[in-house]
Amino acid sequence: MDFTIRRFQETDAEETSAVIERALRISNAPDYPPEIIREMIELYSAANLREQAGSEHLYVLRDGERIAGCGGIAPYMGHRTESILVTIFVLPEYQGKGAGKKLMETLEGDRYFQRAERVVIHSSITARDFYRSLGYQYQDGIGAPDEEGCIHMEKRR
Repeated sequence: MDFTIRRFQETDAEETSAVIERALRISNAPDYPPEIIREMIELYSAANLREQAGSEHLYVLRDGERIAGCGGIAPYMGHRTESILVTIFVLPEYQGKGAGKKLMETLEGDRYFQRAERVVIHSSITARDFYRSLGYQYQDGIGAPDEEGCIHMEKRR
């Protein structure tokens, strides 16, 4: 597939929010209870994405005119030497077809990643094996989900 990636624009908010909702309802639902899925959908509303884009580098992955995924990176806890990967979602029909890898290549090329000595991600249970395949390690050494179902991972550079 021939994906393109560009920075998120405010006009992308509705479609990007719908992409995230679909990914959560289909891909993440087997690993999380319905109330967590609902909370995540609310967290990634169009309004929240617009606000989020003001403090991070948010990207959209496109297949032609369609948004097929998104991902962002930001400074972590205000540190110049640490960054955090956030809002990484790919539509289910594009998973396993290089979309996530292309998105991660873009995020790892971003200046927030390049300047960091450590990059963290609070992975879903669903995506942990994907991130491990890209060299991210469990912060606790075992990959146990926290009380919210996040697995804390990192890559040191």
